[in-house]
Amino acid sequence: MHAGHGMGSMAMGEGVPSPFYLQKLYWAVVGAGIGCASMVNLYNEFLYRQRISAASRHDRTPARPKALLPSAMATIYALAREIAYISCSLTISRLARRWASPTLGRVLIVMAELLLVLVLCFYKLNARDQWQWEDIGYRTGFIAAAQLPLVVLLSAKRNLIGCLTGTSYERLTWLHRWVSRILFLTVTIHMAFWFVGWARYDYIKVKLATDPITQRGFAAWCILLWIVLSSLLPARRWNYEFFLVQHIVTAIGFFAAVFLHLPTEVKIWIWLPIALFICDRVVRALKTLRINLSCLHPRTRGSGNISSIATFEPLAGDTTRITILEPPMDWTPGQHVFLTCHTLAPFQAHPFTIASIPSDKRLEFLVKSKSGSTKSFLRHAEKSLSLPASSNDLRRSHLKRIILEGPYGRIRPLRQFDSVFLIAGSSGATFTVPLMRDIVSCWKELAINRVKPGLCHSSASVWSRSAYASNGVATRYIRFIWVIKSRTQYDWFRSSLATVENDVRALKDQGYSFNVEMSIYTTCDQDLDIQSAGKGQQKTPGYAHREVEAMAVGQGPLEENRGWGNEAVSIKSSSSALQSHLNAVTGCGLDGTCCCMETVEHEEVALGSNQQRRCSCNCDIDKIEFVRETASLSKVSAARIDLSSQICFREKDIGPSFDFKIAQLSGRPQPRNLIRKTLEQALGESAVVVCGPQGLVDDVRQSVVALSDERAVHKGSGAQGIYLHAESFEY
Repeated sequence: MHAGHGMGSMAMGEGVPSPFYLQKLYWAVVGAGIGCASMVNLYNEFLYRQRISAASRHDRTPARPKALLPSAMATIYALAREIAYISCSLTISRLARRWASPTLGRVLIVMAELLLVLVLCFYKLNARDQWQWEDIGYRTGFIAAAQLPLVVLLSAKRNLIGCLTGTSYERLTWLHRWVSRILFLTVTIHMAFWFVGWARYDYIKVKLATDPITQRGFAAWCILLWIVLSSLLPARRWNYEFFLVQHIVTAIGFFAAVFLHLPTEVKIWIWLPIALFICDRVVRALKTLRINLSCLHPRTRGSGNISSIATFEPLAGDTTRITILEPPMDWTPGQHVFLTCHTLAPFQAHPFTIASIPSDKRLEFLVKSKSGSTKSFLRHAEKSLSLPASSNDLRRSHLKRIILEGPYGRIRPLRQFDSVFLIAGSSGATFTVPLMRDIVSCWKELAINRVKPGLCHSSASVWSRSAYASNGVATRYIRFIWVIKSRTQYDWFRSSLATVENDVRALKDQGYSFNVEMSIYTTCDQDLDIQSAGKGQQKTPGYAHREVEAMAVGQGPLEENRGWGNEAVSIKSSSSALQSHLNAVTGCGLDGTCCCMETVEHEEVALGSNQQRRCSCNCDIDKIEFVRETASLSKVSAARIDLSSQICFREKDIGPSFDFKIAQLSGRPQPRNLIRKTLEQALGESAVVVCGPQGLVDDVRQSVVALSDERAVHKGSGAQGIYLHAESFEY
């Protein structure tokens, strides 16, 4: 935007709207979109309360629409979901890569924003007329400035858009990135039309060398280019801590350059995002102080400045259990917090899902060790475990002060749905297990308090999300699926799952018809838990005292590409030395392959087959390391042993055993068939919740779309609606 002209009274010709009017028009359209989403959120709140009220009146189908208006809304919801959830998958077999497109809903939102911006930039202006290039340059600068508040709003953790639409910040970050890219496109068009106009007179170098306004604008464009490039997924994955710090620093530099570049008439569009940014930071700081200052919590006064004290416990699979007793905050299942421990990882805050529910009276996190702070947590936990049991003072010194920020995350209350389908991959169970436990605890409270069916006091406090303020439950069936890479991971939630099973069995004995079905799949899918083969892996306590009968997969070179995510799963035979020492001859799956790489099409058939009873595969690195040690392979050079090889185990007593009521299968689940069975028995709207690698999320989403269309949901067939909530592992 070139200053020095009388822009306040600038006219672009008869019938051409002024840039100031177009800025207001931009926000009128954006505000209308936010308003529509807010109305949907209000209707969801009304629907939740209506269903809970129906359940309290002994309605057998509280989650089923009965009146004309709810039925019409259910049909609209079903059609909108089918359109919004659609995505395409492309598998390149030669490169062993699978790519899934964004959902159609996201594409439509981005295209709407792009179309709005381009229309406002070129409306009633002719880009082919060189005498209007300056007008286009002015207008695009105005439209670019108007986008700045939206970019900042979408980046805030405590933002107005999320509050109005019932959406948490992490579900808006993708939109923040795309709005920023559209902003970059607008700024590029703005600069290009000025440069093209100057190029006719060979004036570009002169302007860049002598004009401060042009210099500041070009500097802002260069900074924005760097922000866009450094925000791409490979850069975020490379080093997220570095990305975050430089992102904030460069964003401040960008706003400073834009502030110096803009004329006085439009600097309001800089002050607004600055105010929004400061407001977000102040609110977050005040809430963080409220949670973490011990002087504000009677139970922790006098025990230090920080209210939260954490214990660290090492678990199987390079995982650390972090526990905080007497938590200083309220939360609802499915939320997460940012956790900081300056004594172990200074100036680092990472988000971790809360793996416990409020009735546990503790905060619990399961942290997978990767690098940086998570590795420091694991090392500290292992040191603490190695201390003698009598060293109480030493053990006390290993307790650490933790700073918490949050909680964040929102999901529609699952207790309003007739049936709930939960599926998680690996550590994604930290999201789904608390959701299941929360519903079961509500069922249990019904029995304990002998209240009317449908009434229940939520485990969340009165200060939690308003949707949990109303008491009740309409859910009668839960289907829980957990896909793990090693049976040792079952220990993460052994007690929780056993408690759920016992509580449901007790409820059935009292005559309640609530039902929970749980299945655990063990698979070799590397995308569930990408580990570095060359690094030492954590051993399960007592692991060396168990007996193994091992078999290498295949007889010769065997490579097979399978898996859920974008990374190829490579199954290779072990070296001849390892085969000799392990007496390996064949895999226990079909055609000599590892059975835990097979897809289980029909669970009930697999559970009844001899194949599933005979073979329980665990192809993780932990087992390979253990076998190498116990087989006394000291004469075999470590360099000759491929630790990334997949080993198929026929176990006699390896790792923790599953509870017999929980179905155990070797292989990968077929989400569509499992979801179909849940929907077939549903008496009202069902919820499907998935948390795991992106490939698993894509499979579940496509299954929901296909089943909604196949069953003609709310299109006269009687089939009930399907609500999908997806959480994926991403940066």
